[in-house]
Order: sequence, then structure tokens, then C-alpha cells
Amino acid sequence: MRVAEPEYLYLLSFLVFLIILWIISDRIRLGQLKKFGNPILLEKIGVSLSSRFKWRKRMVVLAGLGLIIFSLARPQWGAKLTRVERRGVDLMIAIDTSKSMLAQDIKPSRLEKAKFELSHLIDLLEGDRVGIVCFAGTAFTLCPLTTDYSAVKLFLQSITPEVVPQPGTCLADAIEASLENFNPEEKKYKVILLLTDGEDHCKELGRDPKESAKKAQEQGAVIYTIGIGSPEGSPIPLVDESGQIQYKRDNKGELILTRLDEDTLKEIALITGGKYYHSRAGELEVERIYQEIRQMEKKKFGEELQVEYEERFQYFLGAGILLLFISGLMPEGRK
Repeated sequence: MRVAEPEYLYLLSFLVFLIILWIISDRIRLGQLKKFGNPILLEKIGVSLSSRFKWRKRMVVLAGLGLIIFSLARPQWGAKLTRVERRGVDLMIAIDTSKSMLAQDIKPSRLEKAKFELSHLIDLLEGDRVGIVCFAGTAFTLCPLTTDYSAVKLFLQSITPEVVPQPGTCLADAIEASLENFNPEEKKYKVILLLTDGEDHCKELGRDPKESAKKAQEQGAVIYTIGIGSPEGSPIPLVDESGQIQYKRDNKGELILTRLDEDTLKEIALITGGKYYHSRAGELEVERIYQEIRQMEKKKFGEELQVEYEERFQYFLGAGILLLFISGLMPEGRK
């Protein structure tokens, strides 16, 4: 026998609390009766001080409640092997790790908000393969495509601005690094999720992200973009050697503000047939993106054998309800 949800077994401690409550209640009642009159006389006039009948009924109640609580843990026995077909899409997550993502116009920071949303997205996935690309001035694959969601979340939590030491933000490199993880022979089943503040520093070097988006469109990949930050801009906090927070400044000593570039992100998404979302505090844009992904055509990744256990909770639930019904018919003392 096994239980599918053992955390419900902690509710059994409630039964111990109930027993203690009954004992305290009985002692209070007995003390009040002794103040009312002599126990021997009370027995003669029909007031029962014996707890034998009462505790017999209580034991039945405890057994009934215990069985009902045990049924919540979903006891199972008996198993069979079933062949399950795994289907989904290939999803590459490209996350901006540049210093500008430390800006705190979204609390606690742009980067932490992006990691929180991505962690929630991974929890929603069912059968899809997912990987991670980190980018700043250049890009690299941190985690290749996999269905091991636990491993992906570990990689995600390890992301800091130091994983890509080259400064700047290059959206073109992020898109092309993501494309390298896909099967070039397939023209569908591909999704790139780009999370960034949108400030691109590679355009002046001839690395236009819109051209990279066109390559993605030719390969059948759909790009969804999430803009992290505010168009008004926010200073970039940096921690110095003494642990004090300083804000990034230019050569003239003027404060540098990092602003969200929504126009570029909208154009990238539009080229590939994807959508742009602006990340706001308290909202989860990835849920809407996940609903979009669910509607996409999926490919077959293969088959796997899974063990299915037979649910037996109904027997314990029925027995528990029956015992509670019987307890209601039982007397608490002599008539």
C-alpha cells in the first residue's frame, strides 16, 4: 500500500487534540457535579458519572474521523503499467542577465521578477521540452532542451548578472543562440520566450534583432517577448567593495537610467507571429503565454511506461462515514 498525498496524514494529530479536549471537559463536568451534590446520591437519582458509555462512543467517533482523514491521503494498492505518449513543443527561454536587469522599478528587481515568472511557467508545462539561454553582451545556452523540469528550475535559480561577464545587451545573439537548440529540419513546434528590458546595444554593431527574428520566422519559430521594467527608466544599483549600494554613472558622473524599449520587443514578436507582454507587478504574463502555447500544434517526443496505482480511498471514506453514523445512535450513558 502507498499513499499519494501523505501530507494529509498530519491531520491525524487533530485526533490527539480532540482526546485532550474531551478529558479536560470531563474533569470540569465532574467537578461541577460534585459541587452540586454527593456523587452517591447523584447515582441514585439517575445522574450517571460513569464514562464507560461515553468513551465507547468517542472511540467510534475517533475511528470514523481517522478513516476519513486517511482517505484524504489517497491510499492506493494494485498497479499496472501503461504506455503514455509524450507530446509538446520545444521552448527556449532567453533571459536578459545584464546589469540593467538589477534595476528596481519592479520589486525586488527586474531579474528576480523574470525568474519568478519563469519558475511559474515551468510549473505549468506538461510534456514540453524547455531550455534556457542567458544573454547580455553575448549569449550562451545555460540549459539545453529537456523535460527534466526540476533541473531547469535549479539552473534558473542559479542565474545572476555574473553568468555572462560581457556587458551590454544583444537581443540578436539571444535569438540566434536559442535557434541553435532547435532541429533545423523542423518548421514548427518551436517557441522562444524572450525576457528583457529591451535596451539593445548591438544595433550600432550591425546586429539587428529584427533580422534575427526573420531567421526565426523562416525556421518556424514563434517568439513571445516580455518587457521587464518601465519606459520612464530606473537607476542601476551596484554594490561596491564595502557592501554599499552605489548607482551606475557615466563618464561625466551623471546618473544612468535604464529604460524599457517596448517598440523593439513588439516588432520582434510581430515578425514571428508571437505577442508582446509588459510585465507588471502582481501579474503573471507567462500564464497567458502558456495558454497560447497550449493551442499550438505539438510533436511526439516518444512513449514512456508509467505506473498507475488503483485508488482505494473510497473504502476508507465509506467506513469512516458509517462509523460516524453509528456513533450518532450510541447512548452516552445508562438510561
